[in-house]
Parts: sequence; structure tokens; C-alpha cells
Amino acid sequence: MLMDLTIGRKGLLGYLKAIGGSNIVKVIPSNGSASEAQATAKRLKVICGANTSYLDDMAWIKEGTATKRGVKGGTPLTLAEVRISPSNAVKPNIGVIELAEALNRVLPFTAKDDNRPVLSCVNFEAKEGKLTLVSADGFRLAVVTLDYDKGEGQVLVSREDLRGIANALRKAKRVRLSLEKSGESLDGMSLILDTELTRYKWVSFQGDYPDWQKLIPTEAGTVAHFDAVEGLKAIASLKVLADAKSYPIDITLDNGSMVMANTDDKGQTAIPADIEGKPVKVRIDGSYLAQALKACGGMVDFKLTNAYSPMLFTADGYQLVVMPMMTTEASEQAKKDREAKEAEATTTKQAEPEVTEPEVSKVVAEAEAIAEAKAKPKRSRKREKVAVA
Repeated sequence: MLMDLTIGRKGLLGYLKAIGGSNIVKVIPSNGSASEAQATAKRLKVICGANTSYLDDMAWIKEGTATKRGVKGGTPLTLAEVRISPSNAVKPNIGVIELAEALNRVLPFTAKDDNRPVLSCVNFEAKEGKLTLVSADGFRLAVVTLDYDKGEGQVLVSREDLRGIANALRKAKRVRLSLEKSGESLDGMSLILDTELTRYKWVSFQGDYPDWQKLIPTEAGTVAHFDAVEGLKAIASLKVLADAKSYPIDITLDNGSMVMANTDDKGQTAIPADIEGKPVKVRIDGSYLAQALKACGGMVDFKLTNAYSPMLFTADGYQLVVMPMMTTEASEQAKKDREAKEAEATTTKQAEPEVTEPEVSKVVAEAEAIAEAKAKPKRSRKREKVAVA
């Protein structure tokens, strides 16, 4: 440690915003190169472009006034430690931009409710040469898969702890990700991100993450391939016509186009789409749809089974499952499909031959007789001698 100096965080931030000239700020202890007064005092030398300044110890820190109830006013006692050190040599094992984009794709779909702490975390799973980031809020499920071959493990990191990490990673040149055991606990794991300047470490939240693999639809009766940018423009035009913040949108896939319409018939718009499968109509929350298309970006595959089952958005290794909004038509269709399955199950059961109790006894008796016959030893047949006169 070259020196220990304390200054106000807000004051330093305001000063760095005020000075101009360069994106690089040099912060070094003042030494004999300055004037005698500047060298003898405990100061910090800051160089940014054409600006040079010497910051005193305890600068921008205001002392509070003592009262009967305690100290009033003054600088809050919240500390942020800044360490200035040589560049940290990092051997990368994952792409910086890929990891930053993956975080931006899953963070919006974590639960914001404090009553569900596990769903407010991002699930990091390393297994079989892949790193999977998973988030869910009860209505949506986001999954991103990246190449990663440095061990296996699982870590849950709170969404609050990951705020701003994606932007910080974009400014880093290299990053190394690792999952390590934390402390003496064999079950506890930690997620570590190493960059040239900073090491981030998060201890896993203790809890069981849901079995998310079963929630991803495996079959699709209809698949639409369209441009997310065109879809976002269509959503924006329908949002203006909505009377409230929540604006459900009806989506109809048929005849080579994707038609989006307000539920109150105030407007509709169509975008081109490559559609495979049978025509289908589904209702989805407009904000959910917009967030889904922003997360996907580019060309999107939109997969549906029917009007009431989970929908799947996919794009470049990214999967987002969204629950549709139930309508009268969707409820009726669900009821018909359920009754059809029950009727099919009943028909199959009736077609099976009914085995009565006497028949069962007969079969058992025959089986026992066969087993007893096999168990008896075979008698050898001897030929008798006959005397011939």
C-alpha cells in the first residue's frame, strides 16, 4: 500500500465528471516533484488530460453536528474502497461480449418479488462443456447456453448483485469465469469473474432452483420465423392505441403473415413471416412480447403448440418460454382437448380384454402344472429280455 487516503465519494465523482480531456485518469501519491507545500501534506495527485490537481485527505467530507439523538448531517458513513494496482494478467476462458449479452438476456426475467428469493437469482450451471444461465419469474423462463469446459457446478446469484456487471464486462478486454467451492462447505459454491482490473466473487444463494428443463416445450404445431425489429415496430404502434399500461395483443399466424391486433379492435398490423404448421391464434401480454423480442434480437423462431400452452421464442442459442393469456376460445379449446384425451383413454381401456377372477385362477393353475411337470425327473425305459425257444 503506497498510501491511505480518505475522500468523499460524491465529491470525487463530481470532480471526475467536471474535468475533461481524456478517458484515462492517473491517480498517484504526491511526491517531491510537486511544490514543498504540496509534497509535505497528505495528498493525492490526479491527472486527467490537461488537468492536474492535488486532493487533500478527508476532502469533500463534512463533519456532522452532535445532537441528543446522535450526529445530524454530515457525510454518510458508507465506504467504497478503491485499490490502484498493476494490471492483472487474465487467461480468458469465455468471451466477454458473449457473457455480457447473456446477462442482459436473462436479468429482465428474474422475479422482482422478495417472497420468491430463489427466482430472484440467476442460475449458473456448468456441465458437459456448457455454461447455462437460467432465470424465471413464474410466467417466463429465459435460458442462454455458452461454451465452457472448465469444470462443473451450480451457483445462484441475486439479480441485485449482477446489476451493472454486463456494462463493466463490455469495458474489459478479457474475462475468466470459474465456479469454486466456498469455504469448508462441500455444497456451497462461488462464482468468480476475473478481469484485468477487478475480481468479482459471489457466494451462491442457498436454495433449490426449479427443474427448468421440463418447462421448455419440446413439440410445436406451428413455427413462425420473423424479424424481431419489425415485430417491435408493430407492438409500438399498438401500444399507442392502448388505454392502459397493460395492453394484451392477439397474434394470428396464417397465410404467410403474422397479424397483431388490439383486443378491443382499435387497430392491427401485419408483418411478413415464414409459417410452418396449422393456423393458430394466441393472446399475449404486450410488454412480455416486447421484452421477448428485445432479448432475442434479429431473426426469431416463434413456436406454438396451441392457444393455451407455453410459447417458445428461440434465437442463436437463446430460449425464452412465455405463458399466454387465457381467452374464452383458448379455454374452450383446452376443454375439448382434455375431453378428447379422456375419451381416447376410455376407449383404449374398453378395448383391452377383461380378465375375470376364474380365468386368472385357471392361468395360475396351468402355470403351476407346467412347472411341476418340468421339475419331475425323467424315468429311463429298460428293454426286457425275451427267451426264444
